[in-house]
Amino acid sequence: MAEPAERRVVMADVARLAGVSHMTVSRVLNDSTAVSPTTRARVQAAMTTLGYRPNTAARALATGRTRQLGVVSVNTTLYGPASMLVAIERAARDAGYAVSIASLREPDRRSLGEAFDHLNAQSVEGIVAITPRAAVAAAIKHAPRSVPLVAVEGGEGPMPTVAVDQYLGAVRATRHLLSLGHRRIAHIAGPDDWHEAEERERGWRDTLKQAGETPTTVFRGDWSPRAGYEAGLQLAAANEHTAVFVANDQMAIGVLRAFSEAGIDVPGEMSVVGFDDIPEAAYFAPPLTTLRQDFGEVGRRSLALLVEQVEGGPPSDERIVIPPDLVLRDSTGQVQRASVRSI
Repeated sequence: MAEPAERRVVMADVARLAGVSHMTVSRVLNDSTAVSPTTRARVQAAMTTLGYRPNTAARALATGRTRQLGVVSVNTTLYGPASMLVAIERAARDAGYAVSIASLREPDRRSLGEAFDHLNAQSVEGIVAITPRAAVAAAIKHAPRSVPLVAVEGGEGPMPTVAVDQYLGAVRATRHLLSLGHRRIAHIAGPDDWHEAEERERGWRDTLKQAGETPTTVFRGDWSPRAGYEAGLQLAAANEHTAVFVANDQMAIGVLRAFSEAGIDVPGEMSVVGFDDIPEAAYFAPPLTTLRQDFGEVGRRSLALLVEQVEGGPPSDERIVIPPDLVLRDSTGQVQRASVRSI
């Protein structure tokens, strides 16, 4: 004979163990201020002892709130968007919200609309959209606003936005190389439909121009080590530069491999700067000088803007820009006369 199924713990069980009313347990679950700290602690201890899990559907019916947020993202296998996604999910959990994720099939208005429909069908109370690609940033301006919306990275317009200052990061990278005596500084850029790629290239160009140098060589990559490797081989063959600013650390991996195969010493003959500070960057050969993005801060600030609106705050178009930090390691050094081989 089969064992009877174990009975689910309900709110009445928590109330009985804590010695309070059913209504008091409900108030604790809904974060009501009409419960003393002592009573709240007793109820929470009873929940832990019994392993009580609130019925979220019932709570939503009772309160009119789901405490569910949505996140729209693209290319989550890439380090930057994936790290932002994790940071946003953690910040939401800390704020007492659950997260549903919708990944775009294509960076266009139709795919964005499908993602919004999917999240709205789950009764989300607000949406964070990670929009690093230009097409998505443009499409989101026309998205229906049935719930509050915050854009992360490329979004601009009548909505709150949180972004890392990609331009400033490129300026800091290029100024660092200039301070070491480098003047012929190449750039390996990201795809031309990415906001980060555009801003990093623009920062590199402007900084060289301000230093009286003419920006010359730009290689267009796709964020992959392979793209960096191929560009690195071309740089080695051209033999015209003493430094390169690479738009992300993954491509910098390929650059370092290409230079190693070509017998070019880093940083003795070529200095290399990346962007992102991926966990492996400190263990490259040599360890990579790069720009660190504070994804945790991006997550916290974007969630704070969204929750403020979800909980009744006024509409906002605030734009928060977070500066990246230059992390100095062994892949950059003073320019050596001997390293300027054919200039």
